[in-house]
Amino acid sequence: MGIFGFGAKKERERAGQEAPRQAEAQHGAQAGEAGQEEKKGLFSRLFQGLSKTRANVAGRVDELVEATEKIDDDFYEDLVDILIMSDMGVRTSDRVIEELKARVQAQRITDARKAREILKDILKETMNTPRKPLKWPMVMLVVGVNGVGKTTTIGKLAMRFKDARHSVVLAAADTFRAAAADQLEIWAQRAQVPIVRHAEGADPAAVVFDGIKKAQSAEADLLIVDTAGRLHNKKNLMEELRKISRVITREYPQAEVRTLLVIDATTGQNGLAQAREFSEVADVSGIVLTKLDGTAKGGIAVAIMDELKLPVLYIGVGEQIEDLQAFDAGAFVDAIF
Repeated sequence: MGIFGFGAKKERERAGQEAPRQAEAQHGAQAGEAGQEEKKGLFSRLFQGLSKTRANVAGRVDELVEATEKIDDDFYEDLVDILIMSDMGVRTSDRVIEELKARVQAQRITDARKAREILKDILKETMNTPRKPLKWPMVMLVVGVNGVGKTTTIGKLAMRFKDARHSVVLAAADTFRAAAADQLEIWAQRAQVPIVRHAEGADPAAVVFDGIKKAQSAEADLLIVDTAGRLHNKKNLMEELRKISRVITREYPQAEVRTLLVIDATTGQNGLAQAREFSEVADVSGIVLTKLDGTAKGGIAVAIMDELKLPVLYIGVGEQIEDLQAFDAGAFVDAIF
C-alpha cells in the first residue's frame, strides 16, 4: 500500500511539473499560430492591394510565357515592354532584362517558365536595399508634395509605433497649408498621442522646437514632424528644412533623425522625379509609397529603389491602418507574380 501510495505521490509531483510546461508549450504554439495568421492576413491585404499591378505585370508575363516556344530577342523585347508599362522605367527595365539574359545564358535555360522565376529573383534582389535599424529617441521628418497622403501616413505611422509600445509625439510643422494642423490633430486623437501645433502661418522651426521640448519632457521614443510640401519653390523648402535641422541638432542632439519622403504611387514616373528633386534638398532616408492599391503601375517601387538607391520603407495598399505595411521585397514581388 505504501509502495503504491509513494508511486501515486511521485506521479502527482510529475504531473505538477508537467502542467506548467504543457501550458507554456501550448501558449507558445498558440502565439506561433497567431503570428502565422497575422502574417497571412498582412500578405492577403498586400495581395489584394496589388491586384491591379498583378494583372498588369504577372497577367501579361504569364501570357507571354505561355505563348513562348523559344527564348529569343522577341521574348526579351516583349518583357521589357511589360516592365516599362508597369512604370518601372526604361533604365531599370533594360538593366533587369540584361541581367535576366546573362543568367538564362549562363544556366542554359530554354524554358520560359524558368526564366520567369529568375526574373522574380532579380526583382527581389533589386528591391532588397539595405536600411538602417531603428534607434531611439528618433525624430522623423515627413516630407512630400501636397496631396500624396502625407498627413494620413503620419497618422498611420503614429498608430503603428504606438501599437508597438513606443511613445509618440506629433508636430504640425506644415503651417502654410490651410487645415493641415486640423487634419493632423484628428489623427492624433485617433492614435491617442499628443500633438504640438501653432497658428497658421507660424514659423515651422518654432513648432519643431516646441515638439522637441514636448518629446523630451514626455521621454517619448519618437517625434514625427509634418512638413510643408512646397516643391515648386525648392529654395524656400531647402532653407526651411535646414532651419528645422539646425533646431534639432541644437536642441535634441541625442536623437536619431530620419527623413521619410511620401510619394503617391499613382503618379508613376512623376513620383520618381519628385524623389530625385527632394533628394537634392533633403537627406532622404527612405520612401513611403502610398495608394498602390489605386494603380496598375506598382513597378515604380522598383525604379525608385534601383535608380535612387533609396529603400522603400512602407507601402500603402488601402485605407485601413493595417494597409500601411513595412515593405518586404520578397512579399512584394510574390504578390505581383
